[in-house]
Amino acid sequence: MAALGTSAYAKTIHASKTFEHTCPLANVNSRQISSLRASTSSASQFTGQRVTFKAPKCQTSRKAGTLSVRAVKDGAVLDRPLRVAVIGGGPSGACTAETLAQSGIETYLLERKMDNCKPCGGAIPLCMIDEFDLPADIIDRKVTKMKMISPSNREVDVGKTLSETEYIGMCRREVLDDYLRQRAKKSGAKVINSLFMKFERPQGEEGPYKCHFNNYDAGGKVGKPDSIEVDVVIGADGANSRVAKEIDAGEYDYAIAFQERIRIPDDKMDYYKDLAEMYVGDDVSPDFYGWVFPKYDHVAVGTGTVVNKTAIKKYQQATRDRSKAKTEGGKIIRVEAHPIPEHPRPHRCKGRVALVGDAAGYVTKCSGEGIYFAAKSGRMAAEAIVAGSQQGKRMIGEHDLRVYLDKWDKKYWATYKVLDILQKVFYRSNPAREAFVEMCESDYVQKMTFDSYLYKTVVPGNPLDDAKLLIQTVGSLLRGNALRAGAKSVSFGSRNDEKVAV
Repeated sequence: MAALGTSAYAKTIHASKTFEHTCPLANVNSRQISSLRASTSSASQFTGQRVTFKAPKCQTSRKAGTLSVRAVKDGAVLDRPLRVAVIGGGPSGACTAETLAQSGIETYLLERKMDNCKPCGGAIPLCMIDEFDLPADIIDRKVTKMKMISPSNREVDVGKTLSETEYIGMCRREVLDDYLRQRAKKSGAKVINSLFMKFERPQGEEGPYKCHFNNYDAGGKVGKPDSIEVDVVIGADGANSRVAKEIDAGEYDYAIAFQERIRIPDDKMDYYKDLAEMYVGDDVSPDFYGWVFPKYDHVAVGTGTVVNKTAIKKYQQATRDRSKAKTEGGKIIRVEAHPIPEHPRPHRCKGRVALVGDAAGYVTKCSGEGIYFAAKSGRMAAEAIVAGSQQGKRMIGEHDLRVYLDKWDKKYWATYKVLDILQKVFYRSNPAREAFVEMCESDYVQKMTFDSYLYKTVVPGNPLDDAKLLIQTVGSLLRGNALRAGAKSVSFGSRNDEKVAV
C-alpha cells in the first residue's frame, strides 16, 4: 500500500510477464533426477519433468496408535491417497490445506493458536475477495480514502480515482484466519490444535517424514506428545518457521511489527469509518511507515522497522503522537508484536518439503503486503502437488514442488525487486519521504497504483503520462535532496513504554 508514491509498482506485474524471457533461471532445461534431489537452491531452476520408477505399491500401517506409511519411490502409484502435513494455519496454510483436501489428498493442518491475533494492518486487495471467495462479513471496513502524511505533516488525499464499487478491504486476522481454517476443514482437511516440534527425515529418499508435535485437541495447557507420518510437508508456520530450520532454509532480514488496537470515541471512529492513514518520517520508522487502519469497532495503530528493532516502542509512540488529535481519549485493548520477513529465504524447497507465506519470506518491501501473497503461494503450492500426484494417486518428488517455485518466481520476482528498490529510494531520508508524498498527489500515480494493487494486474500506461511522471519523480527527488542539508530531525515521543504481548 505504501507503493502509492509511484506508478513503478504498477509496472512490476507487467514486467514480471517478460521476466521468463530475460532471467536465465527461468529457461534452464530439466536436469537429471539426481540433481533435482540434491538441489536446495531457492530459485526455480527446473521445468519439472515427471520421472517415473517401477516400484512396489505403498501400504499403510498403525504402530501404537501412530499413523505411519511405508517407503515409496517418486512417481509410483499409491494404493491410498497422498498424505500431506501443512504446518501453520494462517492464510497460507489454510489455503494450502483447502486446495489439497478438495482434490482428495489426505491433509493434516497443524495450528497451535486458533485465536491468533497477528499484528497486521489487515488490508486485502479487492481481487482477493473474489479469487478466494471471501464472504462480506469477513470485511470490517471498506476503505475508499487514504491520507499520506509526510514528515512535515503535509497531508495528501489518496483514493479519488476509485470507482463507487472499488475499495481496500480491512479485516481482523483472527476472523479471516479462522474462516479459512474452517473452510479447509469442511473440504476434508483434518485440523489439529497442536504445536509442531520437529520432523524426522526419511531414511533414504523414499521414506516418509515423521512429524512430531504436542497435541492440544483434548484441551488443557499441556499438550500430549504425538506424531504422524506423511509423504509431504508444507511449512506455513510464519517468520519463525521451524520447518524452515529443519531444512536449513537460511536466514533473512526481518522487521518487527508493533501494533496497538485502540477503541476510540464514536465521533472519532466515525472519522475513520472508510479512511486509513499512513505516516512516514524518521520519527515513526527509519525504513518503513506508521499506520492507523480502521477495524470493526476500533483502530489499529502500528509501525515497523528492520534497521533499529530495539527502538520499536519509540517509533510506536511517535506514531501515536502524530495521530493524537484523532485518537485521543481511546482505550488500548490489545498490544501486539511479531516478526515480519523482509525477503524470500535463500532456500524454499528440499526433498518433499516446501515453504509458503511468511515462512518462505513472501512479504513485499515498501508496502509490507503479505496476506494476499501468503494465500496465493499456499494455493499455488497445493496446485503443484495436486497436478504432480495426479490428484493424490501418485507419489511426488522435489521436482514437483519446484514447479510451484518456478511459477511463483516468474509471476512475482519483479514485483518484489522493484518494491525493494522503491523502499531504498524513498525511505532513506525525510526529504526523500517528502518527495514520496508529493508524488501521491498525481491522479495518474493513484490510478496506476490502485489498479495494480486492487487487481494484481496492470493496465498499460500512457507513454506521455509515463514521461511526465518520470520528470516529476526526478524533480521531487532533486527538491528533496536540496532540502536534506537543512532538514531537522524529529524527536521521539515520550510516553512510558507499555507491556507488549508477543
